Amino acid sequence: MNHVIRAVRADEWAEVRELRLVALQDPAASIAFLDTYEQASQRPDSFWQERAAGVVEGGGAQLFVAEAPDGSWSGTVGLLIEPAGLTDFFGTTIERPQGHLVGVFVRPGQRGGGLIDGLVEAALDWAWSLEEPRLERVRLHVHESNSRARAVYRRLGFEPTGVLVPFAPDPSAKEQEMAVVRPAAG
Repeated sequence: MNHVIRAVRADEWAEVRELRLVALQDPAASIAFLDTYEQASQRPDSFWQERAAGVVEGGGAQLFVAEAPDGSWSGTVGLLIEPAGLTDFFGTTIERPQGHLVGVFVRPGQRGGGLIDGLVEAALDWAWSLEEPRLERVRLHVHESNSRARAVYRRLGFEPTGVLVPFAPDPSAKEQEMAVVRPAAG
């Protein structure tokens, strides 16, 4: 792999926007993301500036990118910190400090080369490095029809938790929660 996996910088909002819009045009976008290209493309620059700054300054999230040698971005993954006691997107109280993997995307022409492994590894390394809150696990949600993504997440160590939640754009469909627990100290 000739890409560098690194955290996004606050001044890279235009690149964040560009890759997100590419992701939202992917054939699997309708079951992979809770956003649409139409909605995202209408957002002002200030939205993207705040989004990029928010994953750098607040410590409550981090966005990682796979940067090619020419400086282009080939993939991204975000990790949100969910402290115990807060209510999540689904209205459930978070029982333990955890991370939430979101916005996973690799450009179609770059898939199969290990970028997803590097991106998820960077996100997990960051999650496990946090001292406050000390995260007990990292979870994600994957659409019941997205078997390709489920297989990748299983390969990366995520296991189904048994929790199913309604898929926001179509509540008749479900998303499966998968999680990986903090590795034992070695």
